[in-house]
Amino acid sequence: MPEKLKTIVRHPIKTMGEYILYYRGRFFCGIYDDRLLVKPVLVSVKLMPDAEMEPPYDGAKKMILVDDVDNRQFLCELVESMWEELPKKKEKKCK
Repeated sequence: MPEKLKTIVRHPIKTMGEYILYYRGRFFCGIYDDRLLVKPVLVSVKLMPDAEMEPPYDGAKKMILVDDVDNRQFLCELVESMWEELPKKKEKKCK
């Protein structure tokens, strides 16, 4: 995982060679095939209006491709501003 994201994300979840990233308990992005893709919530679309949309894998909903992964300040502001709009983690139901 890129060093820049380690200041934002404390516990990345590695799945099938990719990383799923959570911030304060909410999923906001993932690293898929060396691409940083964030959820397309209103604020992320507003902050990156010209960004390309790509699916993380075949059959998945499109996410926003972040090209400027070297801009640490922008990444921190993006993630922090997205948090309110991100859905809460679904509670697992006991059987």
